[in-house]
Amino acid sequence: MTLQILKELLTELTVSGASLRDKLVEKHLATPSTVDKFIETHFNCAVTDITTPPSRDALNLIPEETARFHNILPLSVEQNPQTGQSKLLVAAIDPTDYNLIRELRFVSGHQIELVVASRTVIRKMIDECYGKGLSNLQQSKTNQSGHRLKQSGNSPVVKLVNDIVLNAIRRNASDIHFEPFENDLRVRFRIDGLLQEMHTIPNNKKAEVLSRIKIMASLDIAEKRRPQDGRIRIDHDNKSIDIRVSTLPTGHGEKIVLRILDKSAVALDLTLLGMDNTKLESFKKTIARPYGMVLVTGPTGSGKTTTLYAALSHIKSPTVNISTVEDPIEYHLDGINQTQMKAEIGFTFASALRTLLRQDPNIIMVGEIRDRETADIAIRSSLTGHLVLSTLHTNDAPSAVTRLLDMGIEPFLIASSVTQVIAQRLVRRICNECKEEVAVDANAQTELGLTGKSHRGKGCSACGNTGYKGRLGLYEVMTVSESIKQRILDKASASDIRTLAIQEGMTTLRDDGIAKIKAGVTTVEEVLRETIFQT
Repeated sequence: MTLQILKELLTELTVSGASLRDKLVEKHLATPSTVDKFIETHFNCAVTDITTPPSRDALNLIPEETARFHNILPLSVEQNPQTGQSKLLVAAIDPTDYNLIRELRFVSGHQIELVVASRTVIRKMIDECYGKGLSNLQQSKTNQSGHRLKQSGNSPVVKLVNDIVLNAIRRNASDIHFEPFENDLRVRFRIDGLLQEMHTIPNNKKAEVLSRIKIMASLDIAEKRRPQDGRIRIDHDNKSIDIRVSTLPTGHGEKIVLRILDKSAVALDLTLLGMDNTKLESFKKTIARPYGMVLVTGPTGSGKTTTLYAALSHIKSPTVNISTVEDPIEYHLDGINQTQMKAEIGFTFASALRTLLRQDPNIIMVGEIRDRETADIAIRSSLTGHLVLSTLHTNDAPSAVTRLLDMGIEPFLIASSVTQVIAQRLVRRICNECKEEVAVDANAQTELGLTGKSHRGKGCSACGNTGYKGRLGLYEVMTVSESIKQRILDKASASDIRTLAIQEGMTTLRDDGIAKIKAGVTTVEEVLRETIFQT
Protein backbone atom coordinates (compact mmCIF):
# COMPACT_ATOMS: atom_id res chain seq x y z
CA MET A 1 0.00 0.00 0.00
CA THR A 2 1.36 3.40 -1.02
CA LEU A 3 0.80 6.89 0.35
CA GLN A 4 -1.03 7.81 -2.88
CA ILE A 5 -3.53 4.97 -2.36
CA LEU A 6 -4.07 6.09 1.21
CA LYS A 7 -4.69 9.70 0.18
CA GLU A 8 -7.22 8.57 -2.44
CA LEU A 9 -9.03 6.58 0.21
CA LEU A 10 -9.09 9.57 2.57
CA THR A 11 -10.73 11.64 -0.17
CA GLU A 12 -13.31 8.91 -0.68
CA LEU A 13 -14.10 8.86 3.05
CA THR A 14 -15.29 12.49 2.99
CA VAL A 15 -18.17 11.33 0.80
CA SER A 16 -18.87 7.79 2.02
CA GLY A 17 -18.63 8.38 5.76
CA ALA A 18 -16.90 5.03 6.28
CA SER A 19 -13.94 4.56 8.60
CA LEU A 20 -10.43 4.39 7.22
CA ARG A 21 -9.84 1.04 8.88
CA ASP A 22 -13.00 -0.49 7.35
CA LYS A 23 -12.24 0.86 3.91
CA LEU A 24 -8.70 -0.54 3.87
CA VAL A 25 -9.92 -3.93 5.10
CA GLU A 26 -12.78 -3.92 2.56
CA LYS A 27 -10.32 -3.40 -0.29
CA HIS A 28 -8.06 -6.12 1.13
CA LEU A 29 -5.22 -3.65 1.43
CA ALA A 30 -4.48 -4.32 5.09
CA THR A 31 -5.73 -5.90 8.29
CA PRO A 32 -7.08 -3.70 11.12
CA SER A 33 -3.90 -4.10 13.14
CA THR A 34 -1.61 -3.16 10.26
CA VAL A 35 -3.76 -0.13 9.44
CA ASP A 36 -3.11 1.36 12.85
CA LYS A 37 0.61 0.75 12.52
CA PHE A 38 0.67 2.30 9.03
CA ILE A 39 -1.12 5.49 10.09
CA GLU A 40 0.96 5.84 13.23
CA THR A 41 4.17 5.37 11.21
CA HIS A 42 3.42 7.66 8.25
CA PHE A 43 1.13 10.31 9.77
CA ASN A 44 2.08 10.17 13.42
CA CYS A 45 -1.55 9.84 14.49
CA ALA A 46 -3.78 7.01 15.65
CA VAL A 47 -7.18 5.67 14.56
CA THR A 48 -10.01 5.96 17.06
CA ASP A 49 -13.69 5.05 17.36
CA ILE A 50 -14.18 7.80 20.00
CA THR A 51 -15.32 5.54 22.80
CA THR A 52 -14.71 8.18 25.50
CA PRO A 53 -16.90 11.32 25.53
CA PRO A 54 -15.01 14.56 24.74
CA SER A 55 -14.21 16.87 27.62
CA ARG A 56 -16.13 20.10 28.09
CA ASP A 57 -12.85 22.08 28.05
CA ALA A 58 -12.06 20.72 24.57
CA LEU A 59 -15.55 21.39 23.22
CA ASN A 60 -15.42 24.97 24.50
CA LEU A 61 -12.29 25.63 22.44
CA ILE A 62 -13.87 24.79 19.06
CA PRO A 63 -17.25 26.30 18.08
CA GLU A 64 -19.93 23.96 16.77
CA GLU A 65 -20.06 25.63 13.37
CA THR A 66 -16.30 25.11 12.93
CA ALA A 67 -16.58 21.46 13.97
CA ARG A 68 -19.45 20.82 11.54
CA PHE A 69 -17.83 22.68 8.67
CA HIS A 70 -14.54 20.78 8.93
CA ASN A 71 -15.98 17.45 10.16
CA ILE A 72 -13.79 17.43 13.26
CA LEU A 73 -14.39 16.82 16.97
CA PRO A 74 -12.25 18.19 19.83
CA LEU A 75 -11.61 15.38 22.31
CA SER A 76 -9.42 16.53 25.17
CA VAL A 77 -6.90 19.10 26.35
CA GLU A 78 -3.57 17.79 27.59
CA GLN A 79 -0.69 19.56 29.26
CA ASN A 80 2.91 18.88 28.27
CA PRO A 81 4.75 18.67 31.61
CA GLN A 82 8.09 19.48 30.01
CA THR A 83 7.19 22.56 27.95
CA GLY A 84 4.10 23.65 29.88
CA GLN A 85 2.20 24.06 26.60
CA SER A 86 -1.31 22.72 26.24
CA LYS A 87 -2.30 20.44 23.38
CA LEU A 88 -5.77 19.86 21.92
CA LEU A 89 -6.55 16.35 20.69
CA VAL A 90 -8.90 16.47 17.67
CA ALA A 91 -10.60 13.67 15.73
CA ALA A 92 -10.61 14.29 11.96
CA ILE A 93 -11.12 12.46 8.68
CA ASP A 94 -7.91 13.49 6.95
CA PRO A 95 -4.62 13.57 8.90
CA THR A 96 -2.89 15.29 5.94
CA ASP A 97 -5.00 18.47 6.11
CA TYR A 98 -2.32 20.85 7.35
CA ASN A 99 -4.44 23.94 6.63
CA LEU A 100 -7.02 22.55 9.05
CA ILE A 101 -4.36 22.05 11.71
CA ARG A 102 -3.21 25.64 11.22
CA GLU A 103 -6.73 27.05 11.51
CA LEU A 104 -7.58 24.97 14.59
CA ARG A 105 -4.35 26.12 16.22
CA PHE A 106 -5.31 29.72 15.54
CA VAL A 107 -8.92 29.34 16.71
CA SER A 108 -8.15 27.39 19.88
CA GLY A 109 -4.83 28.91 20.86
CA HIS A 110 -3.44 25.39 21.44
CA GLN A 111 -1.11 23.02 19.67
CA ILE A 112 -3.13 20.44 17.69
CA GLU A 113 -2.78 16.67 17.56
CA LEU A 114 -5.03 14.80 15.13
CA VAL A 115 -6.44 11.30 15.38
CA VAL A 116 -8.37 9.65 12.54
CA ALA A 117 -12.05 8.73 12.89
CA SER A 118 -14.91 8.11 10.45
CA ARG A 119 -17.18 10.88 9.25
CA THR A 120 -20.20 9.00 10.59
CA VAL A 121 -18.78 8.71 14.09
CA ILE A 122 -17.68 12.36 14.16
CA ARG A 123 -21.07 13.59 12.96
CA LYS A 124 -22.86 11.49 15.55
CA MET A 125 -20.65 12.79 18.35
CA ILE A 126 -21.05 16.42 17.20
CA ASP A 127 -24.85 16.05 17.39
CA GLU A 128 -24.61 14.50 20.84
CA CYS A 129 -22.00 16.81 22.36
CA TYR A 130 -22.92 20.20 20.93
CA GLY A 131 -26.63 19.52 21.32
CA LYS A 132 -26.38 19.99 25.09
CA GLY A 133 -26.54 23.75 25.15
CA LEU A 134 -22.90 24.35 24.24
CA SER A 135 -23.65 25.83 20.81
CA ASN A 136 -23.90 29.61 20.57
CA LEU A 137 -26.07 29.28 17.47
CA GLN A 138 -28.72 27.27 19.32
CA GLN A 139 -29.07 29.45 22.42
CA SER A 140 -32.23 31.11 21.14
CA LYS A 141 -33.99 31.60 17.83
CA THR A 142 -34.41 35.29 18.59
CA ASN A 143 -30.69 35.86 18.92
CA GLN A 144 -29.25 34.12 15.89
CA SER A 145 -25.75 34.93 14.74
CA GLY A 146 -23.62 34.39 11.71
CA HIS A 147 -22.72 30.84 10.73
CA ARG A 148 -18.95 30.33 11.08
CA LEU A 149 -18.68 33.77 12.65
CA LYS A 150 -20.04 33.76 16.17
CA GLN A 151 -17.40 31.88 18.11
CA SER A 152 -16.98 30.56 21.62
CA GLY A 153 -13.69 29.67 23.22
CA ASN A 154 -10.65 31.54 24.38
CA SER A 155 -9.52 33.40 21.24
CA PRO A 156 -10.04 37.17 21.58
CA VAL A 157 -8.79 37.76 18.02
CA VAL A 158 -11.41 35.41 16.56
CA LYS A 159 -14.11 37.17 18.55
CA LEU A 160 -12.80 40.61 17.52
CA VAL A 161 -12.81 39.79 13.79
CA ASN A 162 -16.24 38.19 13.99
CA ASP A 163 -17.68 41.13 15.88
CA ILE A 164 -16.30 43.55 13.26
CA VAL A 165 -17.81 41.56 10.38
CA LEU A 166 -21.19 41.11 12.09
CA ASN A 167 -21.28 44.80 12.99
CA ALA A 168 -20.61 45.70 9.35
CA ILE A 169 -23.41 43.41 8.18
CA ARG A 170 -25.84 44.85 10.72
CA ARG A 171 -24.98 48.38 9.61
CA ASN A 172 -25.43 47.48 5.91
CA ALA A 173 -21.82 48.28 5.09
CA SER A 174 -20.72 47.32 1.57
CA ASP A 175 -17.00 47.05 2.39
CA ILE A 176 -14.67 46.64 5.35
CA HIS A 177 -11.14 48.07 5.06
CA PHE A 178 -8.39 46.71 7.33
CA GLU A 179 -5.58 49.25 6.85
CA PRO A 180 -2.17 48.73 8.51
CA PHE A 181 -0.20 51.78 9.59
CA GLU A 182 3.01 52.17 11.57
CA ASN A 183 1.41 52.11 15.01
CA ASP A 184 -1.98 50.45 14.54
CA LEU A 185 -4.48 48.70 12.28
CA ARG A 186 -7.43 50.89 11.33
CA VAL A 187 -10.81 49.53 10.33
CA ARG A 188 -13.18 51.52 8.15
CA PHE A 189 -16.67 50.63 6.90
CA ARG A 190 -18.10 51.91 3.63
CA ILE A 191 -21.70 52.77 4.50
CA ASP A 192 -23.99 54.34 1.90
CA GLY A 193 -20.97 54.96 -0.32
CA LEU A 194 -18.74 56.80 2.18
CA LEU A 195 -15.96 55.39 4.38
CA GLN A 196 -16.27 55.78 8.15
CA GLU A 197 -13.54 54.89 10.64
CA MET A 198 -14.93 52.36 13.11
CA HIS A 199 -12.08 50.69 15.00
CA THR A 200 -8.40 51.10 15.83
CA ILE A 201 -6.61 47.83 16.62
CA PRO A 202 -3.30 47.91 18.56
CA ASN A 203 -0.14 47.11 16.64
CA ASN A 204 0.53 43.95 18.67
CA LYS A 205 -2.72 42.44 17.37
CA LYS A 206 -2.27 43.49 13.74
CA ALA A 207 -0.65 40.29 12.46
CA GLU A 208 -3.12 38.04 14.28
CA VAL A 209 -6.16 39.89 12.94
CA LEU A 210 -4.92 39.86 9.35
CA SER A 211 -3.96 36.18 9.60
CA ARG A 212 -7.40 35.32 10.98
CA ILE A 213 -9.10 36.95 8.00
CA LYS A 214 -6.83 35.10 5.57
CA ILE A 215 -7.60 31.79 7.28
CA MET A 216 -11.35 32.45 7.02
CA ALA A 217 -10.90 33.15 3.29
CA SER A 218 -8.71 30.05 2.76
CA LEU A 219 -5.72 32.18 1.76
CA ASP A 220 -2.05 31.43 2.33
CA ILE A 221 -1.15 33.21 5.57
CA ALA A 222 2.56 32.80 4.85
CA GLU A 223 2.32 34.68 1.53
CA LYS A 224 2.61 38.39 2.26
CA ARG A 225 4.47 39.66 -0.79
CA ARG A 226 1.79 39.11 -3.42
CA PRO A 227 -1.89 40.08 -3.59
CA GLN A 228 -4.41 37.31 -2.95
CA ASP A 229 -8.14 36.93 -3.50
CA GLY A 230 -10.50 34.71 -1.56
CA ARG A 231 -14.06 34.31 -0.39
CA ILE A 232 -15.96 33.78 2.84
CA ARG A 233 -19.54 32.55 2.90
CA ILE A 234 -21.67 32.93 6.01
CA ASP A 235 -25.29 32.61 7.09
CA HIS A 236 -26.72 35.51 9.06
CA ASP A 237 -30.35 36.04 10.06
CA ASN A 238 -31.48 33.20 7.78
CA LYS A 239 -29.79 34.64 4.70
CA SER A 240 -26.61 33.69 2.86
CA ILE A 241 -23.93 36.35 2.54
CA ASP A 242 -20.81 36.15 0.37
CA ILE A 243 -17.76 38.15 1.37
CA ARG A 244 -15.10 38.76 -1.27
CA VAL A 245 -11.62 39.17 0.24
CA SER A 246 -8.71 40.99 -1.37
CA THR A 247 -5.21 41.47 0.07
CA LEU A 248 -2.62 44.04 -1.00
CA PRO A 249 0.96 44.37 0.34
CA THR A 250 1.73 47.86 1.71
CA GLY A 251 4.65 49.47 3.50
CA HIS A 252 3.27 48.55 6.93
CA GLY A 253 1.82 45.12 6.16
CA GLU A 254 -1.08 43.76 4.16
CA LYS A 255 -4.18 45.81 3.57
CA ILE A 256 -7.27 43.61 3.39
CA VAL A 257 -10.63 44.69 1.99
CA LEU A 258 -13.79 42.65 2.50
CA ARG A 259 -16.61 43.29 0.00
CA ILE A 260 -19.92 42.22 1.54
CA LEU A 261 -22.30 40.81 -1.05
CA ASP A 262 -25.74 40.58 0.53
CA LYS A 263 -28.30 39.69 -2.16
CA SER A 264 -31.21 40.55 0.14
CA ALA A 265 -29.90 44.13 0.42
CA VAL A 266 -29.91 44.67 -3.35
CA ALA A 267 -32.97 46.21 -4.97
CA LEU A 268 -33.76 43.79 -7.81
CA ASP A 269 -37.07 45.53 -8.44
CA LEU A 270 -36.95 48.26 -11.08
CA THR A 271 -39.48 50.33 -9.15
CA LEU A 272 -37.11 50.55 -6.16
CA LEU A 273 -34.12 52.00 -8.02
CA GLY A 274 -35.25 55.62 -7.83
CA MET A 275 -36.27 56.31 -11.45
CA ASP A 276 -39.23 58.60 -11.93
CA ASN A 277 -42.20 57.18 -13.82
CA THR A 278 -41.24 58.69 -17.18
CA LYS A 279 -37.71 57.25 -17.13
CA LEU A 280 -38.90 53.93 -15.71
CA GLU A 281 -41.50 53.38 -18.41
CA SER A 282 -39.00 54.30 -21.12
CA PHE A 283 -36.46 51.84 -19.68
CA LYS A 284 -39.05 49.05 -19.41
CA LYS A 285 -40.13 49.64 -23.01
CA THR A 286 -36.54 49.46 -24.26
CA ILE A 287 -35.59 46.24 -22.45
CA ALA A 288 -38.81 44.62 -23.67
CA ARG A 289 -37.49 44.81 -27.24
CA PRO A 290 -36.12 41.55 -28.71
CA TYR A 291 -32.88 43.14 -29.95
CA GLY A 292 -30.66 46.19 -29.60
CA MET A 293 -28.08 47.38 -27.07
CA VAL A 294 -28.74 49.10 -23.75
CA LEU A 295 -25.78 50.67 -21.97
CA VAL A 296 -25.57 51.77 -18.33
CA THR A 297 -22.74 54.21 -17.61
CA GLY A 298 -21.12 55.73 -14.56
CA PRO A 299 -18.06 55.43 -12.33
CA THR A 300 -17.21 52.42 -10.18
CA GLY A 301 -19.68 52.10 -7.31
CA SER A 302 -22.51 53.97 -9.01
CA GLY A 303 -24.86 50.97 -9.03
CA LYS A 304 -24.61 50.01 -12.70
CA THR A 305 -24.58 46.25 -12.07
CA THR A 306 -27.57 46.52 -9.74
CA THR A 307 -29.53 48.30 -12.48
CA LEU A 308 -28.66 45.53 -14.95
CA TYR A 309 -29.61 42.82 -12.43
CA ALA A 310 -32.94 44.55 -11.82
CA ALA A 311 -33.53 44.71 -15.58
CA LEU A 312 -32.78 41.00 -16.00
CA SER A 313 -35.07 40.12 -13.08
CA HIS A 314 -37.83 42.16 -14.74
CA ILE A 315 -37.56 40.54 -18.19
CA LYS A 316 -36.59 36.96 -17.30
CA SER A 317 -39.07 34.32 -18.41
CA PRO A 318 -39.16 30.54 -18.96
CA THR A 319 -39.51 31.28 -22.69
CA VAL A 320 -36.21 33.17 -23.11
CA ASN A 321 -32.57 32.18 -22.64
CA ILE A 322 -30.67 34.81 -20.63
CA SER A 323 -26.88 34.49 -20.26
CA THR A 324 -24.34 36.76 -18.62
CA VAL A 325 -20.56 37.18 -18.61
CA GLU A 326 -19.35 38.90 -15.44
CA ASP A 327 -16.17 39.72 -13.54
CA PRO A 328 -16.99 38.80 -10.87
CA ILE A 329 -20.45 37.29 -10.46
CA GLU A 330 -21.64 39.44 -7.57
CA TYR A 331 -25.07 37.92 -7.03
CA HIS A 332 -26.52 34.69 -8.33
CA LEU A 333 -29.88 35.17 -10.04
CA ASP A 334 -32.36 32.35 -10.28
CA GLY A 335 -33.26 31.33 -13.83
CA ILE A 336 -30.30 33.13 -15.45
CA ASN A 337 -27.11 31.50 -16.76
CA GLN A 338 -24.18 33.41 -15.27
CA THR A 339 -20.56 32.94 -16.35
CA GLN A 340 -17.42 34.10 -14.55
CA MET A 341 -14.80 35.67 -16.79
CA LYS A 342 -11.23 34.36 -16.18
CA ALA A 343 -8.70 36.49 -18.03
CA GLU A 344 -5.74 34.55 -16.63
CA ILE A 345 -6.72 31.49 -18.69
CA GLY A 346 -7.73 33.46 -21.77
CA PHE A 347 -11.47 33.38 -20.98
CA THR A 348 -12.04 37.10 -21.55
CA PHE A 349 -15.27 39.02 -22.07
CA ALA A 350 -14.75 38.71 -25.82
CA SER A 351 -14.05 34.96 -25.87
CA ALA A 352 -16.87 34.28 -23.41
CA LEU A 353 -19.23 36.31 -25.57
CA ARG A 354 -18.31 34.26 -28.63
CA THR A 355 -19.08 31.09 -26.70
CA LEU A 356 -22.41 32.45 -25.46
CA LEU A 357 -23.50 33.15 -29.02
CA ARG A 358 -23.25 29.41 -29.70
CA GLN A 359 -25.55 28.75 -26.72
CA ASP A 360 -28.72 30.04 -28.45
CA PRO A 361 -29.23 33.13 -26.23
CA ASN A 362 -32.07 35.63 -26.47
CA ILE A 363 -30.66 38.14 -24.00
CA ILE A 364 -26.99 38.70 -23.15
CA MET A 365 -25.52 40.75 -20.32
CA VAL A 366 -21.83 41.68 -20.60
CA GLY A 367 -20.49 42.92 -17.26
CA GLU A 368 -18.39 45.64 -18.87
CA ILE A 369 -17.25 46.69 -22.32
CA ARG A 370 -13.54 47.37 -21.88
CA ASP A 371 -12.05 47.03 -25.34
CA ARG A 372 -12.78 47.19 -29.05
CA GLU A 373 -13.07 43.41 -29.49
CA THR A 374 -15.73 43.05 -26.80
CA ALA A 375 -17.58 46.14 -28.05
CA ASP A 376 -17.54 44.88 -31.64
CA ILE A 377 -18.90 41.43 -30.76
CA ALA A 378 -21.56 42.89 -28.43
CA ILE A 379 -22.74 45.38 -31.05
CA ARG A 380 -22.87 42.81 -33.84
CA SER A 381 -24.80 40.49 -31.51
CA SER A 382 -27.41 43.20 -30.97
CA LEU A 383 -27.71 43.57 -34.74
CA THR A 384 -28.36 39.86 -35.26
CA GLY A 385 -31.45 39.51 -33.09
CA HIS A 386 -30.13 39.62 -29.51
CA LEU A 387 -30.88 42.06 -26.70
CA VAL A 388 -27.51 43.05 -25.21
CA LEU A 389 -27.11 44.86 -21.89
CA SER A 390 -23.74 46.16 -20.70
CA THR A 391 -21.87 48.91 -18.86
CA LEU A 392 -19.33 51.58 -19.74
CA HIS A 393 -17.26 53.97 -17.66
CA THR A 394 -18.36 57.43 -18.82
CA ASN A 395 -19.47 60.57 -17.00
CA ASP A 396 -22.83 60.94 -18.72
CA ALA A 397 -25.08 59.23 -21.24
CA PRO A 398 -24.05 61.10 -24.44
CA SER A 399 -20.35 60.37 -23.71
CA ALA A 400 -21.02 56.66 -24.25
CA VAL A 401 -21.15 57.36 -27.98
CA THR A 402 -17.75 59.05 -28.05
CA ARG A 403 -16.31 56.29 -25.84
CA LEU A 404 -17.34 53.67 -28.41
CA LEU A 405 -15.97 55.82 -31.21
CA ASP A 406 -12.66 56.09 -29.33
CA MET A 407 -12.56 52.28 -29.16
CA GLY A 408 -12.66 52.20 -32.94
CA ILE A 409 -16.30 51.24 -33.49
CA GLU A 410 -17.74 52.58 -36.74
CA PRO A 411 -20.44 55.26 -36.33
CA PHE A 412 -22.98 53.33 -38.44
CA LEU A 413 -22.65 50.31 -36.11
CA ILE A 414 -23.26 52.48 -33.02
CA ALA A 415 -26.24 54.24 -34.60
CA SER A 416 -27.76 50.94 -35.70
CA SER A 417 -27.31 49.03 -32.44
CA VAL A 418 -27.48 51.31 -29.39
CA THR A 419 -31.10 51.94 -28.43
CA GLN A 420 -30.73 53.57 -25.02
CA VAL A 421 -28.00 54.84 -22.68
CA ILE A 422 -28.53 55.38 -18.97
CA ALA A 423 -26.06 57.34 -16.84
CA GLN A 424 -26.40 57.06 -13.08
CA ARG A 425 -25.02 58.06 -9.70
CA LEU A 426 -25.90 57.05 -6.16
CA VAL A 427 -26.78 59.58 -3.47
CA ARG A 428 -27.61 59.01 0.17
CA ARG A 429 -31.22 59.05 1.33
CA ILE A 430 -32.27 61.35 4.15
CA CYS A 431 -33.11 59.34 7.27
CA ASN A 432 -36.88 59.38 7.74
CA GLU A 433 -36.53 59.14 11.51
CA CYS A 434 -34.77 62.51 11.91
CA LYS A 435 -35.73 64.42 8.74
CA GLU A 436 -36.17 68.16 9.23
CA GLU A 437 -36.75 71.23 7.09
CA VAL A 438 -33.92 73.73 6.58
CA ALA A 439 -33.51 76.90 4.59
CA VAL A 440 -31.72 76.61 1.27
CA ASP A 441 -28.28 78.20 1.66
CA ALA A 442 -26.70 80.69 -0.70
CA ASN A 443 -24.47 78.06 -2.30
CA ALA A 444 -27.47 75.93 -3.26
CA GLN A 445 -29.27 78.96 -4.62
CA THR A 446 -26.29 79.78 -6.85
CA GLU A 447 -25.34 76.25 -7.89
CA LEU A 448 -28.76 74.64 -8.21
CA GLY A 449 -31.15 77.57 -8.54
CA LEU A 450 -33.11 76.43 -5.49
CA THR A 451 -35.04 78.72 -3.17
CA GLY A 452 -37.16 78.24 -0.09
CA LYS A 453 -36.80 75.08 1.98
CA SER A 454 -34.96 71.79 1.59
CA HIS A 455 -34.51 68.85 3.95
CA ARG A 456 -31.73 67.14 5.86
CA GLY A 457 -31.33 64.46 8.51
CA LYS A 458 -30.60 65.85 11.95
CA GLY A 459 -28.85 62.63 13.04
CA CYS A 460 -30.23 59.90 15.29
CA SER A 461 -29.55 56.37 16.52
CA ALA A 462 -31.38 54.88 13.53
CA CYS A 463 -28.87 56.36 11.06
CA GLY A 464 -25.75 56.28 13.21
CA ASN A 465 -26.02 60.08 13.64
CA THR A 466 -25.17 60.62 9.96
CA GLY A 467 -28.58 61.94 8.91
CA TYR A 468 -28.68 59.42 6.07
CA LYS A 469 -29.96 55.88 5.72
CA GLY A 470 -29.78 54.00 2.43
CA ARG A 471 -29.15 55.24 -1.10
CA LEU A 472 -31.09 55.92 -4.27
CA GLY A 473 -30.12 56.58 -7.86
CA LEU A 474 -29.94 59.68 -9.97
CA TYR A 475 -30.62 58.85 -13.62
CA GLU A 476 -30.07 60.36 -17.03
CA VAL A 477 -31.89 58.36 -19.72
CA MET A 478 -31.01 59.03 -23.35
CA THR A 479 -33.12 57.17 -25.90
CA VAL A 480 -31.40 57.06 -29.29
CA SER A 481 -33.90 58.72 -31.62
CA GLU A 482 -33.57 59.08 -35.39
CA SER A 483 -32.13 62.58 -35.02
CA ILE A 484 -29.56 61.39 -32.46
CA LYS A 485 -28.62 58.53 -34.81
CA GLN A 486 -27.89 61.13 -37.48
CA ARG A 487 -25.66 63.05 -35.06
CA ILE A 488 -23.79 59.82 -34.33
CA LEU A 489 -23.29 59.19 -38.05
CA ASP A 490 -21.94 62.73 -38.35
CA LYS A 491 -19.48 62.00 -35.50
CA ALA A 492 -20.91 64.86 -33.45
CA SER A 493 -19.35 65.67 -30.08
CA ALA A 494 -20.85 64.50 -26.81
CA SER A 495 -21.82 68.09 -26.08
CA ASP A 496 -23.79 68.35 -29.34
CA ILE A 497 -25.53 65.04 -28.70
CA ARG A 498 -26.34 66.14 -25.12
CA THR A 499 -27.90 69.40 -26.36
CA LEU A 500 -30.12 67.52 -28.80
CA ALA A 501 -31.09 64.90 -26.22
CA ILE A 502 -32.13 67.62 -23.74
CA GLN A 503 -34.20 69.29 -26.45
CA GLU A 504 -35.94 65.95 -26.96
CA GLY A 505 -36.78 65.63 -23.25
CA MET A 506 -33.76 64.10 -21.54
CA THR A 507 -33.22 65.34 -17.98
CA THR A 508 -29.61 65.45 -16.79
CA LEU A 509 -28.23 63.84 -13.67
CA ARG A 510 -28.20 67.20 -11.93
CA ASP A 511 -31.80 67.91 -12.95
CA ASP A 512 -32.82 64.55 -11.50
CA GLY A 513 -30.93 65.42 -8.32
CA ILE A 514 -32.73 68.75 -8.00
CA ALA A 515 -36.06 66.96 -8.40
CA LYS A 516 -35.13 64.58 -5.59
CA ILE A 517 -34.08 67.48 -3.35
CA LYS A 518 -37.50 69.05 -3.90
CA ALA A 519 -39.12 65.71 -3.13
CA GLY A 520 -37.30 65.67 0.22
CA VAL A 521 -35.46 62.38 -0.30
CA THR A 522 -31.87 63.65 -0.54
CA THR A 523 -29.86 66.75 0.30
CA VAL A 524 -28.24 69.61 -1.55
CA GLU A 525 -24.80 68.42 -0.43
CA GLU A 526 -25.31 64.95 -1.91
CA VAL A 527 -26.41 66.26 -5.30
CA LEU A 528 -23.53 68.74 -5.49
CA ARG A 529 -21.09 65.98 -4.56
CA GLU A 530 -22.27 63.53 -7.23
CA THR A 531 -23.17 65.78 -10.18
CA ILE A 532 -21.67 68.61 -12.18
CA PHE A 533 -23.32 71.45 -14.03
CA GLN A 534 -23.17 70.91 -17.79
CA THR A 535 -23.76 73.60 -20.34
